[in-house]
Amino acid sequence: MQLTVNDRAYDVDADPNTPLLYVLRDYLHLNAAKFGCGLGQCGACTVMVGTEAVFSCLVPIAVLKGRSIRTVEGLGRANALGPLQAAFVEQQAAQCGYCIAGILMRAQALLEKFPTPSDADIRRALTPNLCRCGTHMRIIRAVHRAAAAMNASDSA
Repeated sequence: MQLTVNDRAYDVDADPNTPLLYVLRDYLHLNAAKFGCGLGQCGACTVMVGTEAVFSCLVPIAVLKGRSIRTVEGLGRANALGPLQAAFVEQQAAQCGYCIAGILMRAQALLEKFPTPSDADIRRALTPNLCRCGTHMRIIRAVHRAAAAMNASDSA
């Protein structure tokens, strides 16, 4: 089947019931989304399908035909970070980094729907994603910083 990931079409020869996470990591070698719990309870595997943040460990590729998939690799590059990635770096929002890809994708989905979220909006949106390192306040500051940067570039 064909999947569109980060605006690029891929032909994937996998069982239609294969979870998206395994296709991303094992077939497409996009390794930002992590295997955490495999049950949709930790958020380490979060990616965007269309405008929605989803647990890629739970989504079979069979339901993705014709839908756009976005991973952290689609937000920017190492030498040209996207606004959200840059804000996370500036705020030192990651410690171990295991959860950050999922949090970035859930935050991106939030910012695309609500360009100026409140602290409560951010907390509510990120609730499904677990971070054990305790950088929650830095994460919230990073999302606010990214929102400001994205809104400034939109108005320019």
